[in-house]
Amino acid sequence: MLDLEDIFGPGGPLHSALPDFKSRWQQLRMAQRVATALEHRETVVVEAGTGTGKTFAYLVPTLLCGSRVLISTGTRTLQDQLFSKDLPLVAAALGRPARIALLKGRTNYLCRYRLARIGPGGEQLSLDTAATAPDTGAAATATEAVDESTSLATMLARIQRWSLTTRQGDLAEVRGLSDSHQVWPQVTSTRENCLGNRCPEISRCHVALARREALDADIVIVNHHLLLADLALKEDGFGDILGSADAVILDEAHQIPDLATQFFGATVSSRRIENLLKEVHAEVASQLTHTPVDSGAGELITNVATAARGVELSQHQLAACLPTRTGRFPLAEMGSHVNAQVDDLARSLQFLQDKLTHLGDDSALAQFAERAGDLVLSLDRIADMDDLDGVRAVEITQRGGFSLSLMPFDISQRFLSLLQSRRCGWIFTSATLSLGEDFGHFTGRLGLHDSPTLKIESPFDYQRQSLLYLPEGLPEPASPKYVAAVIETALPLIDAARGGAFILFTSHRALSQGAALLRACWSKEKSPYRVFVQGEAPRERLLKEFREDGNGVLLGTTSFWEGVDVKGEALRLVIIEKLPFSSPDDPLVKARIDHLQATGGNAFRDYQLPEAALALKQGVGRLIRSEEDYGTVVICDPRMVGRGYGKVLLAALPAMSPTRDRDEALRFIRKHAPRNLTNADSSARAATAP
Repeated sequence: MLDLEDIFGPGGPLHSALPDFKSRWQQLRMAQRVATALEHRETVVVEAGTGTGKTFAYLVPTLLCGSRVLISTGTRTLQDQLFSKDLPLVAAALGRPARIALLKGRTNYLCRYRLARIGPGGEQLSLDTAATAPDTGAAATATEAVDESTSLATMLARIQRWSLTTRQGDLAEVRGLSDSHQVWPQVTSTRENCLGNRCPEISRCHVALARREALDADIVIVNHHLLLADLALKEDGFGDILGSADAVILDEAHQIPDLATQFFGATVSSRRIENLLKEVHAEVASQLTHTPVDSGAGELITNVATAARGVELSQHQLAACLPTRTGRFPLAEMGSHVNAQVDDLARSLQFLQDKLTHLGDDSALAQFAERAGDLVLSLDRIADMDDLDGVRAVEITQRGGFSLSLMPFDISQRFLSLLQSRRCGWIFTSATLSLGEDFGHFTGRLGLHDSPTLKIESPFDYQRQSLLYLPEGLPEPASPKYVAAVIETALPLIDAARGGAFILFTSHRALSQGAALLRACWSKEKSPYRVFVQGEAPRERLLKEFREDGNGVLLGTTSFWEGVDVKGEALRLVIIEKLPFSSPDDPLVKARIDHLQATGGNAFRDYQLPEAALALKQGVGRLIRSEEDYGTVVICDPRMVGRGYGKVLLAALPAMSPTRDRDEALRFIRKHAPRNLTNADSSARAATAP
């Protein structure tokens, strides 16, 4: 039997299966540590620098150990890649077949019952989408409404045809369908509206099938949202997906602290309440068509309708007390009358729950009682939370809806207790878990202080492959001229690189301003490079077209700072507008700062700086993705050099060669620019910002 050194070594099975496979001691070291953790069911934290090959480093020992393992990823895209590509490839190379299951949240699977209710003409769909349309903040024109209706009808017909042949029922199989499409929530179920065993389609339920396959599998691939829902709330309708797992591997584990905080908190939105009431009223109307109002059953149903109207009144009264402008606001600063209205809404929902319960389990209305009860529990938690234990906030949407939320400050003990209650190994891995050699910020937030850690440096030669340029002369980020100065700095650098650039912003406002300035410099008729802007097309489409173009310029915010892999010449310049400190005006951030200060901590040192350093590390990590990549990172923020904490941020980054010399930066950029442009004019002008 081959050992790990043979498997990962030259001439091993991975090299035979993958002609481009490179033997790396870093990958072998990680695989050995993962194998030990799997064998002894340890909890271990592993930072694997970019290029380590961490996916294969945990897949090989997973396949060899013979244990039941759950692998959790940050996104559904990574789930699909593991299931469809990486795991089958490694299993075939090792000659170790395994039963593998892919398990997503229930909203990713077709609900046959809800699809059948829409009907062949899609009439119900038109009504439902009016209630669940995205919050755009502007009224659609008549032409736009017709186009959207056509789009909905076309997509519905495509889904109906696909439903006749699909086995898995995974909506990712439907060509051209994104999870933001208005048809998506109409053909999927939630825990709240699922009929469970009462559903006439239960024997063909795709959610139930996926769960059964997961329970029978050796390796189950989930995502962090589904895993945390199971771990923290058990509320996604899958029961205990951890089951008899011997180990859980969490890839992209840097996301876990923030996600776990959300799952251990509570959220109640006006949309969620409205959807419940809409379904209650529809079912009441349906039942009263064949139940006399003056009968005993009719009276019980009428009582439900009255209670539902009481909830509507309470919700309107609460909304009248809330701010009218969009944004997120601290609930604690709104006065006791708002808290009283939250409590009144909870009591009205509790009254509705009671009336629903009186109908008995056989009534179709009874399914709504649990949903009302969940809302009551969440509202009570939000109303009763001590402001020293968590932050309570209300967010107002552009359509005038609201969302009440609670996020605890400290989840470490609860998270650790849940891990310890499961007698299995826990392996946390990512490229960004430490600051220098210190894992304390990550492990502290999850209660993993005593867990062993391992840092594996990237195999890339950053000194040779990259340059870190810290330009001089930019104003402070608070200056109204700052974004213009960033674009002015970026233009000659982009021209020297002949495109192939990311410009990463820290806010949507700065993104919009930067895009407008860039396009003003490059008029539409004479633009030397194609410009891609976040929000103007779906993320994956932007990335696909950016890669294919080869010389494009992509402008993005948070979602492009991580989880983006562009290898080769298509990306050779990453420009970071500003250090990614969270806005202190955000009530969640402000409350955490106030909490740390009130409890004797140093909010900047213990919270703001570590979070910014890890986010910066993610952004910088977009550049070098292989041994053949070359490129330049530009951090425009003058605080990187002008503030003492800049040294902390610099220490968190790969060991790139730093410079403040503009000419040196331009020479390096030109040296590694492509010789022949495919789409851009090789004589593109070095325009300057206005």
